Amino acid sequence: MAELPNVPDTALLPIGSVQRTELGREATEPMREDIRLLGAILGDTVREQNGDAVFDLVERARVESFRVRRSEIDRAELAALFSGIDIHQAIPVIRAFTHFALLANVAEDIHRERRRAVHVTAGEPPQDSSLAATYRKLDQAGGLDAAAVADALLGALVSPVITAHPTETRRRTIFDTQNRITDLMRLRLHGHTLTRDDRDIETELRRHILTLWQTALIRLSRLKIQDEIATGLRYYPAAFFDVIPQVNADVRTALQARWPDAQLLETPILRPGSWIGGDRDGNPNVTADVVRLATGSAAYTAFDRYFAELLALEHELSMSARLVRVSDALQALADQHPEPAHADEPYRQALHVIRGRLTATAAEVLDRQPEHELDLGLPQYTSPSELLADLDVIDASLRAGGTSVLADDRLARLRESVRVFGFHLCGLDLRQNSEVHEQVVAELLAWAGVHPDYASLPEDERVAVLVTELSTRRPLVSRDAELSELARKELDIVAAAARAVEVFGPPAVPNYIISMCQSVSDLLEAAVLLKEAGLLDAAGPEPYSPVGIVPLFETIDDLQRGSSILEAALAIPLYRSIVTVRGDHQEVMLGYSDSNKDGGYLAANWALYRAELDLVESARKTGIRLRLFHGRGGTVGRGGGPSYDAILAQPPGAVRGSLRITEQGEVIAAKYAEPHAAHRNLETLLAATLESTLLDVEGLGDAAAPAYDVLDDLAGRAQRAYSELVHDTPGFVEYFKASTPVSEIGALNIGSRPTSRKPTTSIADLRAIPWVLAWSQSRVMLPGWYGTGTAFEEFIETTDGGLAVLQDLYAKWPFFRTVLSNMAQVLAKSDLGLAVRYSELVDDEALRHRVFDKIAAEHERTIRMHALITGQDDLLADNPALARSVFNRFPYLEPLNHLQVELLRRYRSGDDDELVQRGILLTMSGLATALRNSG
Repeated sequence: MAELPNVPDTALLPIGSVQRTELGREATEPMREDIRLLGAILGDTVREQNGDAVFDLVERARVESFRVRRSEIDRAELAALFSGIDIHQAIPVIRAFTHFALLANVAEDIHRERRRAVHVTAGEPPQDSSLAATYRKLDQAGGLDAAAVADALLGALVSPVITAHPTETRRRTIFDTQNRITDLMRLRLHGHTLTRDDRDIETELRRHILTLWQTALIRLSRLKIQDEIATGLRYYPAAFFDVIPQVNADVRTALQARWPDAQLLETPILRPGSWIGGDRDGNPNVTADVVRLATGSAAYTAFDRYFAELLALEHELSMSARLVRVSDALQALADQHPEPAHADEPYRQALHVIRGRLTATAAEVLDRQPEHELDLGLPQYTSPSELLADLDVIDASLRAGGTSVLADDRLARLRESVRVFGFHLCGLDLRQNSEVHEQVVAELLAWAGVHPDYASLPEDERVAVLVTELSTRRPLVSRDAELSELARKELDIVAAAARAVEVFGPPAVPNYIISMCQSVSDLLEAAVLLKEAGLLDAAGPEPYSPVGIVPLFETIDDLQRGSSILEAALAIPLYRSIVTVRGDHQEVMLGYSDSNKDGGYLAANWALYRAELDLVESARKTGIRLRLFHGRGGTVGRGGGPSYDAILAQPPGAVRGSLRITEQGEVIAAKYAEPHAAHRNLETLLAATLESTLLDVEGLGDAAAPAYDVLDDLAGRAQRAYSELVHDTPGFVEYFKASTPVSEIGALNIGSRPTSRKPTTSIADLRAIPWVLAWSQSRVMLPGWYGTGTAFEEFIETTDGGLAVLQDLYAKWPFFRTVLSNMAQVLAKSDLGLAVRYSELVDDEALRHRVFDKIAAEHERTIRMHALITGQDDLLADNPALARSVFNRFPYLEPLNHLQVELLRRYRSGDDDELVQRGILLTMSGLATALRNSG
């Protein structure tokens, strides 16, 4: 075997060797007991289904993996266990360790619930990231003027936006079965041995784990965008319908109790969004029909819920007019019923009327009809506000009759649901790349005879042409215009969005996002397309713009120029009138993924912070209300990390009551698959938003400017170090493709979107998800740390008192502390002892050394710098939950990595056995499941 690249001793230590052999054993013993139980049942299932030979191999691999962690054997011995393994044995071994990772996720989630209950029972103060803790901080702050609070929370919005950027590899059946296992383990947590219908819990666990084992983990065909739409909507009945209305009501009640005269949050603050079916940037599968399906399916989901809840209310509100008095308004509503049925039950009659009118509405606006309809020949509702008004009549009558306890139950939840979900359920954003806009608008202008070659114009002339077009009310082309396939498709998509706005209301399509927005003309080109569909009228006496135009600044250069682009656009009276008609609200999206791929971890994070500071200042100067939309992924390399810390780490004025944030990949299921997790994570977003808006959380004061100068310096150094490796090292792209499974990711069938924006091999054109996922699989995790160690080391060596400066920033500044904490999480999940095995896949030995030696040296340097600045040798000192996870589960990842390397080597050597490729995909699925935020 060829000589391996140099790896420092510390890099060869498995991450489990973060020396915490006790690790609070008393506190974590219940979790380990759960893991042992689930692991034992899984082991029994493997033995029963696949025989002793497979079970023995799995058990031997498990034991040897723990011996590696204890440094009792060399990794090469474990790798040798799988050398030449028969593929028919390898597949069940991979599946066994993948299922263990999935079951370990369940045990960890249950343990978090257990620990929270322990804190509450002990009477400890509420924990940070909970709303209870936030209310306590607001009360302690004092001096918060009601008028200032009302202004800060004007138009408040917290919106998690579900996206179709999947690294979530679990199929729906796996998802559902895991949820059932979670429910059973939750019953055990509370001391039960039987289910609610008297079934033995352990027997039920065995049944569901057997179902898991006999269910295929991966799809044989690529996920279609229609499947992605259905997947995104499953979180509503699973959690959102129960949790979001409750949280909205609770927050409104709590804030209005503190500032009763401020009329706070009359519009629900928590309102979810979606990109699935509207994001066509690089995804040719998004069409007008898909937009119609996405908006229609979302509306159907809302209506289906309303019908079910109305039917339940009809059963519950059975009060007789002979026994209770009702309001005149309630009686008038009931009297609209065309039939004498339930004549002495006015509440039921009123609910029949509501269901009848909603039936008429559904027939008019939906492409398919939900259950529990009631055709009474009544007129439809023209808006959700009319439906809500009728529900309010029932509420007022119940309260006037002394039955508030009934009004506060299902009816209250339904009223809150209508407030937040309307007829549209969630807002579908449209997104397209600015290059496509340019091409389409150029074609439209040429067809209309406005300009034969718009693309050749300099920027100022482009802007002049576009402003002139937007200043007229005539369209550029007619429906029968002879256009290219691309132009017709784009116009049809925007027309489908216009239909959704007309049918379901403006909240159905709230935003049009421009990827790679690099100029004012990029903004105005999108405006022209909206105008063609009737979604923008800036020339009429009453400007109309129901869809917001949102620039997305992605690269580091674009982030640095973002504020100047926005100010230049707002200086154009026509564009300013568009913003004015939208209540002076302007949303700007910030791209975390491409900025990281462009310049590395530290440079990207600082470019984002600086961009936010500049945009906040631009908003102050121009008098607009700025809303930032954070395009974060699940992994730290794509902006991930704990949401609470990330929001508090925003610069002053960047939140101001509003926050939109993308939720992507397997992180969506981890956060929102069931009500307990959804409540906790949504509460976290709200808590951080309120604190960032109403309290001073930056903590730098007059020291802000010097701190910013330090980060300018560090970011420049980090970007140079990153670029030297990624952009300037000869053969780096070849090394990346050979040493990671990036080429095989496209076959994983985890999403409808291609892995690259364009058919090239350029790192710049590769999507951020496969870029990050590939480095995660090989356990390098490069996007989450590379270049930072060099920046810190150079700064300390060349700056008087440099280490003390960085230590002081770490102590005082949430942004800097969060950057280091998130980086430490990535380093804790990285493992260069495993990564060196992947480097063996690079045949060119000189290239292998040239690249991997740099990675290994920077890895060691970054860990050393982190310890110097934080004063902690333990990377996970501030994250005990992840420390528990790393300690308990990471040895189980070891076999998956070794098997992935073995099968990649065979596949690339020409082994065309279909099971070999399937085995690679299974290892990728298993590692993504185990790492939880891998892409």
